[in-house]
Amino acid sequence: MNLDAHWMPFTANKAFKKNPKMLHSASGMYWNFDTDQKILDMTAGLWCTNLGHGRKKVAEAMYNSACKLDYAPSFSFGHESAFVLAERLAEISPANLNKVFFTGSGSESVDTAIKMALAYHVANGHGSKKMIISRERGYHGVNMGGTAAGGLPYNTRTFGRWGQVDFLSCPLDMENSAFSRGQPKLGVEKADELEQIINLHGAENIAAVIVEPIAGAGGVIIPPQNYLKRLREIASKHGVLLIFDEVVCAFGRTGSFTASQEFDVTPDIYTTAKGLTSGMIPMGAVFCTDTIHDAIINGSEGIEFFHGYTYSAHPTACAAALACLDIYEEEGLFTRANEGIGQYFEQVLHNLKELPGIIDIRNYGLLGAIEFEPQQPGQTPMGVNVSNDLWNNGVMVRGLGNAIVVSPPLIIEKTHIDEFAEKVWQSIKTCYNG
Repeated sequence: MNLDAHWMPFTANKAFKKNPKMLHSASGMYWNFDTDQKILDMTAGLWCTNLGHGRKKVAEAMYNSACKLDYAPSFSFGHESAFVLAERLAEISPANLNKVFFTGSGSESVDTAIKMALAYHVANGHGSKKMIISRERGYHGVNMGGTAAGGLPYNTRTFGRWGQVDFLSCPLDMENSAFSRGQPKLGVEKADELEQIINLHGAENIAAVIVEPIAGAGGVIIPPQNYLKRLREIASKHGVLLIFDEVVCAFGRTGSFTASQEFDVTPDIYTTAKGLTSGMIPMGAVFCTDTIHDAIINGSEGIEFFHGYTYSAHPTACAAALACLDIYEEEGLFTRANEGIGQYFEQVLHNLKELPGIIDIRNYGLLGAIEFEPQQPGQTPMGVNVSNDLWNNGVMVRGLGNAIVVSPPLIIEKTHIDEFAEKVWQSIKTCYNG
C-alpha cells in the first residue's frame, strides 16, 4: 500500500508516513492496531464514539436505510426519517429550542448557527449586528465562520479571520483553581468581560457570543460556577444571542443530554454533531428557539433561509441517529456520567496528582485533562510525549501541548479506568524518569 496520495487532516504528514499508526478494526472500548495489538480508546475517537465501537444495531439501521433510500435531496424535498429524527431530538432538547436544522458535521453546525444569528437580526431590522464574540482557546471547527471565531492561534494564523470577532479571555485559572473537581468555585467574574466587550463595540453591532460550555480541544476547560449563567444574563440584557457549541458536550458527555441542561443555562442556539451518530457516519444538528426560527421563516416569502448542504438530513445518517437515540435511551447513557462511573473516573484521575510534573487535573462528567509543567523552549511538550508513550503502552489519549485529555466512550467500565490509570502512571514516570 502506497501512502503518498492521501493528504491527511490535522496531521504531521511527513512524520506519520515514516511511522504510520494504522487502525485495523474496533469493538467496544478498543481499537485493533495493524499488529493485532489492542488499544484502549480513551478519546471516543475524536470525542464522538460515545456508544463505543462496532454497534451492530446502528450499522444494520444504516444498511437497511441505504437499501431503501440511498439519497434524498433536502432542498424542497423531504423524507420521513428526517422529520421523525427532528421530532425526537426536539422532545429531549432543553426549554423551547424546538427547531432542528441538519448539517454534515460540527464545523457545518457552527457556520449554520452563526448564519442563523445573522439572519435573525436582519429579519428583526437589526442588520448592523454582525460581530461575533468568542473566547480564547475555543474551538469551533474549521469552516470559515468557525475558523474566524476560533480561539486557538495555530488554526487561524495561515488563514486569517473572515469576519468581525472579539474574544473573551479563557476562564482557566490554574493559579487559584488547580485540581478542582468539577466546576471551579472561583472565576465567575471573568464572564463580566462580556459586558466590557459589548460596551466597547456597541450592542447594536454584535450578533452573538459563542462558547463551548466545556472547551474541548482547548484543553478540557471547565467553566467556573455560575460563569455560564452570567454570560446568559449579560447577553440577554444587551439583545445579543448566546450560542453554545455543544459538539463535544452533547449526547451525555457531561451527564445530561446537553451541557446546557447540566448547567441549567439555556442558550438561544446550540450546535451538535459527533455523538449524534456516535461517529458512525458524519452528521450534525443545530437547535434554535421558536423565536429565532419564526422570525426568519415569517420574515420573507419563498426560500426564507438561503443556507443548507447537499447532505443535510441524509437518509442513512438519519437512520444512524435514530438507532443511536434508541441505544442512548435503552442503556441510560445520557445520565451515566453523573452516576457511579463518573465519580470513579474523577477519583482515579485525581489520584494521579502526586506524579512528577503534574500541575493541574480537571474533570467534569466523562471529560478530563492532566496538565504538565511547561517544557523548555524547543523541547517536545510533555502532553505529546506522554500520549505517544501511552500509545505504545496500549492506550489512546490526545496530547494537546502540555496536557493530555481524555473523553472515553460512555460505556466505559471501572476495569477500563483501572487499565488507563495503571498505564498512564507508567507512561508519566517513564517520560520524566526514563
